[in-house]
Amino acid sequence: MSLSDTIRKTFVPIHREGYPFIAAFAVVTILLGLWSTSLFWIGAILTAWCAYFYRDPVRVTPTDDRLVISPADGIVSAVGPAIPPRELGLGDIELTRVSVFMNVFSCHINRSPVRGRIARIEYRPGKFLNADLDKASAENERNSLLIEGPHGQIAVTQVAGLVARRILCWSRGGDAIGMGERFGLIRFGSRLDVYLPAGFTTRVAVGQTAVGGETVIAEFGASVPSSLVRVS
Repeated sequence: MSLSDTIRKTFVPIHREGYPFIAAFAVVTILLGLWSTSLFWIGAILTAWCAYFYRDPVRVTPTDDRLVISPADGIVSAVGPAIPPRELGLGDIELTRVSVFMNVFSCHINRSPVRGRIARIEYRPGKFLNADLDKASAENERNSLLIEGPHGQIAVTQVAGLVARRILCWSRGGDAIGMGERFGLIRFGSRLDVYLPAGFTTRVAVGQTAVGGETVIAEFGASVPSSLVRVS
């Protein structure tokens, strides 16, 4: 393995959305260093954290259309029935929802849970409650994508968190999207909700760590129910 390959595999790529923030942190750090060595090192640590926050690692995504994969890194905070965002026009019938909570140390790149076509994208302003709270799905600022997948319509919602102040989505309605394909990010703590139609069996449990683009959160047509789990 060459030196360039070693460097490329060691350092995780940074998403372009993070460059302005990392540069701003670095400039402030240099200015602080003119006044105090201690402040310089504090700024350096914060700059490193900012770069870490905007990391965009390569993921190995399954291509089986029966599977639904996690749209983000984080902790599975909820698995159960919930009414999907009303703006998507899916009615008032409860669907199975899987929620993944991202803290400020999680990778915040958002990925499509399935392959399909984006039927619609709906943004709604709202509050900035702790994204770990169940009511955040209905009350917080959010952006929802309705994807027409091989086994029905699946919704994925970006929910802003307590310190998040901007949801980014660079996909557009009508676009084709692949499983695990990047479609957006949320800055500084947030949550992703996936709403599943009938026929899917969940494959994760509350408290489980999910890896965006890799962890299978549900499976279509599975005859075996989800296994019981324990924390160890």
